[in-house]
Amino acid sequence: MITSKQLADLIFPEVTKTIDDLEKLFPSRNLPQGAEVTRFAPSPTGFLHTGSLFTSMICQKLAKQTNGVFYIRLEDTDTKREIQGSGEKLLDEMKQFNLIPNEGYFGSYQKGNYGPYIQSQRSEIYKICIKYLLQQGLAYPCFCSSKDIEELRTVQEANKILPGYYGPYAKCRSLSLDEAYEKIKNKEPFVIRFKSSGNHNNKIKVDDLIHGTFSIAENDQDIVIYKSDGLPTYHFAHVCDDHFMHTTTVIRGEEWISSLPIHLQLFKAMNWQPPKYAHVPVIMKVDENGNKRKLSKRKDAEAAVSYFLDDGYPSEALIMYLMTIANSNFEEWIFEHDFKNMEEFEFSFSKMSLDGALFDINKLQFFAREILARKTKHEMLLMALDFANKHDQNLLYHINLNHEYFEEIMNIEREVEKPRKDYYKFGNMLDYIGFFYHDLYDVNIDINLFNQNIDKTIIKNVLLDLKKLDFSKPQNEWFEQMKEIASKHNFASSNKEYKQNKDMYVGQVGDVAEMLRITLCNRKNAPNLYCVMVVLGKNEVMRRIDKIVTLL
Repeated sequence: MITSKQLADLIFPEVTKTIDDLEKLFPSRNLPQGAEVTRFAPSPTGFLHTGSLFTSMICQKLAKQTNGVFYIRLEDTDTKREIQGSGEKLLDEMKQFNLIPNEGYFGSYQKGNYGPYIQSQRSEIYKICIKYLLQQGLAYPCFCSSKDIEELRTVQEANKILPGYYGPYAKCRSLSLDEAYEKIKNKEPFVIRFKSSGNHNNKIKVDDLIHGTFSIAENDQDIVIYKSDGLPTYHFAHVCDDHFMHTTTVIRGEEWISSLPIHLQLFKAMNWQPPKYAHVPVIMKVDENGNKRKLSKRKDAEAAVSYFLDDGYPSEALIMYLMTIANSNFEEWIFEHDFKNMEEFEFSFSKMSLDGALFDINKLQFFAREILARKTKHEMLLMALDFANKHDQNLLYHINLNHEYFEEIMNIEREVEKPRKDYYKFGNMLDYIGFFYHDLYDVNIDINLFNQNIDKTIIKNVLLDLKKLDFSKPQNEWFEQMKEIASKHNFASSNKEYKQNKDMYVGQVGDVAEMLRITLCNRKNAPNLYCVMVVLGKNEVMRRIDKIVTLL
């Protein structure tokens, strides 16, 4: 009669090491009391999802503030869905958000004593663990084809039975060791399943750092833990990896809650202490029909982190915004700290909402404006150059015409008590500052912007007189000159005065300022007009006034 050990040896004849050997190879980490070991474990199957950025941000934050370790593990066991190069791209995008691990997978190399950090390179570890389960009678080979599984599901659904491979529906579970041994010797294809002792009618209590203690159905599915391609499934691989890498807290999306009974059951079968679990709420959005749904990588551009990078949002703005979702007290804290030193904020699971947060692009833009308003003109130059080099050749061309000129544009009303907050991303920067450049100004002239209630002859005469403005003088004196010119052409010196005696005036001094603003900027709304004239310089101001006068 064949024993469990003989069956295990037949399946894994090359495996001679034991779990004890692995425990010695990967000893406990030498870390301070309370230090957390967290991980971000992406699959190389596509782009970095905004939800994944959210989760990895929390992982890094928790590890840092406890003097622990944040590592990256590449979970590449799903070879059918793997996209070449996506692992490296994920790392590059994370780096742009300053999410840099202490150890783990770094693309072209790996760093740390608990690797390999790529699952496909850890096959020996998984085989040792699966062989142990086979020896203990806690796993068995399954010879059912995909067609067999599909037929089983069809029957179960037709009879309104909970679908799956479990209990009386686990056909290969009842095979004797002798029968399984012979099938393997005859080279029949197989997978290895975990032999669950659970019952889905039973409830178990589980603990979660965010959701607290709650009840959930016990797992009774005999899940596949080892595929025919020689790689483990995610469920089993992550249990082995989190044990031997000594992960203390697994932080992941709440869509994984339903898998928690499987994972806890696997830890128990291996006689391992499970890590703590924290299932973070998913990020939601309101769709075109007004319904809430999960942010979708198939439907929503903002589901990909690259969307924000490609559009020139400052990376720290997205991180700050996501932290407001992570902890309810962060927004008040960051205001108190003038949007600085975010790393000093102490994250807490107790401050996380149980409800999925709605992604609010306007809130993100608010944070971006606040952050960019606090940058120096030189920092704005460097950030703009970095973005333009990668994403916007037109912006790059105009910046490179004269770096100092670009800095002066950026510096308009920047070094003041309440700086302007015009900019929230670099992707649309030329929409705001394009008029400062001759070529972009000349192709966007629109004389229809001028007040149609004021005669064009008056506008011309006013503009010709405005050429006399001396903006080398202080701003208050410059404005007094403008008021004198306005008065000369019968414009009231204030809106209040104009409203009291509308029949006496053509308009008020604000109308004159608007004429000059449209003339110089091709728009009614623009930065401080005095500063614009200073940056443009006298020759360009004169050129533009003359050009508009000829067009009116």
